[in-house]
Amino acid sequence: MAENNNHFDIIIIGSGPAGFTAAIYAVRGGATVALFGGVAPGGQLLYAAEIENFPGFPEPVAGAELMLRMLDQAKRLGVQVFQEDALKAGLKTAPFTILAGENKKYTAGAVIIATGARARWLGLPSERKYTGKGVSGCATCDGFFFRGKEVCVIGGGDTAAEDALFLAKFASKVYLVHRRDKLRACTRLQEKLGSNPKIEIIYDHVPQEILGGPALSGAEGEKATGIILKNVKTGAARQLDTPGVFIAIGHTPETAIFGDQLKLDDAGYIVADERRQTSIRGVYAAGDVMDPHYKQAVVAAGSGCVAAMEALKYLEEIKK
Repeated sequence: MAENNNHFDIIIIGSGPAGFTAAIYAVRGGATVALFGGVAPGGQLLYAAEIENFPGFPEPVAGAELMLRMLDQAKRLGVQVFQEDALKAGLKTAPFTILAGENKKYTAGAVIIATGARARWLGLPSERKYTGKGVSGCATCDGFFFRGKEVCVIGGGDTAAEDALFLAKFASKVYLVHRRDKLRACTRLQEKLGSNPKIEIIYDHVPQEILGGPALSGAEGEKATGIILKNVKTGAARQLDTPGVFIAIGHTPETAIFGDQLKLDDAGYIVADERRQTSIRGVYAAGDVMDPHYKQAVVAAGSGCVAAMEALKYLEEIKK
């Protein structure tokens, strides 16, 4: 470790797959590493009931368990994990500074930002109740679990259209619910939606309540069983008996504490090159905070690896 207990070679902000992978690679590369992961490290995967597409797990693994294993691995290798939120970042001059916890100051030679992007939710109390129990913000993560069942997708943009098309590979029927009388998705996607016999578009409707009941197959607790929609023009209610409800109204990158220090794209994602270098030399971004497309744990983990390796190279360069 450098001059004092609050200085590290690399500080990582964020505790999802990108952050933990970056931490693991950085500490194995010989760096002193601090990771700020908030009170409950794990990121968005904490809300995933089962994950079947993360390599190395032949049986489904709960998102919380997967993240706990990453946390334990990082700690075992020597990463100092702070279960505190990073409150403010000073990135304009090196060494970079991070204020965390009770405004305690930490410094680093390089910073990796892996704060993720939070899914936008409808804000219904019943939505939160059944998140991970039939309500999902990731069709590619959870679509497989609804093979042969009816599902609905909420949204009208490209993401919603892509989710509906993806889910049609598994589900017996897909309802695409949009609050307006026409979709915002591009023409190509709308043509694909119209030619898919499994997909029905419901215009001028908004979700009113997620329905639920006792879980089947001996599982504990309750699961989503359907959704009540409201026609925005007539006020009439309509019920869909869909055990799968996918929210596809966008994501918000977690970049608030970085202010105007970093270059962002029009949607608010951090702009980074193929080496995960941001607009500031020595500051890297990994995972969903810089990736508006994939939103997959394994992709985020890979980008965390790249960010760490590049940060290690940067530290070597500035020592010369």
